[in-house]
Amino acid sequence: MVLVAIGGALGAAARYLTGIGVARVLATGFPWSTLIVNVAGSFLTGVLIGTVALKYAVSQHVRAFLTTGFLGGFTTFSAFALDFAVLIERGRDLAAMAYLMASVMLAIIALFAGLWLIRATAS
Repeated sequence: MVLVAIGGALGAAARYLTGIGVARVLATGFPWSTLIVNVAGSFLTGVLIGTVALKYAVSQHVRAFLTTGFLGGFTTFSAFALDFAVLIERGRDLAAMAYLMASVMLAIIALFAGLWLIRATAS
């Protein structure tokens, strides 16, 4: 439990710093930082799961620290839902739909890309 909490705190801090960095570069009304964090988090989840399954045997504690803790704190599905609702409430339906589709599709593609990367280098 302690490792998950520490991982979650580190992941949340990484998400916060990513949000600040993205906002400085892409200061628009579109929730780029949440999209980037969710896609990157999905990619890292694929890399991690592929690595644990194919390359290294790690303890359940380390796995929980990295997946439930760090990546759980880093990814922001609740923030995604809020960003979507805000876009809808502001009458930006097209942007909301684009955000919804991009978030879901790119996150899934990124996860598969992470798995593919690890599988391709496992030999």
